[in-house]
Amino acid sequence: MKRYLVDTNILLRFLCGQPPAQAAAARNLFEQAALGKVLLDLSPLIVAEAFYTLVSFYGVDRKTAAESLSQLLRQAGVKLRDAAYVLAALDRLKVANVGFADAFLVAIATDESLPIASFDRDFDKFKEIVRFQPGPA
Repeated sequence: MKRYLVDTNILLRFLCGQPPAQAAAARNLFEQAALGKVLLDLSPLIVAEAFYTLVSFYGVDRKTAAESLSQLLRQAGVKLRDAAYVLAALDRLKVANVGFADAFLVAIATDESLPIASFDRDFDKFKEIVRFQPGPA
């Protein structure tokens, strides 16, 4: 079975449907994956870029962008690296106005019971983790 690393533009064409010819090709690729003919390998970095682009460029609301990506990434024939953390991050993005990287860190911190060292108070939105703010020496 062929395996492909998937770039952000494939996700965006599939989800946004533009331009039509590329959107059709992206849909075909995901159909081939669902049939077990190819494996689509996705990195968390690509998911982060797709989420950011959907929200900032295409004007998709955060909850819809996170839900659309989450559904797409759960399809048969998709291998999502760090899947548990990526999907947990997308769930957090539906309810909190933070960036993907922050939501991803919260997913890891929650799973591994680790505090997050950061000056960013956005982490305080998540009661399930502890933010450690370093002080002067």
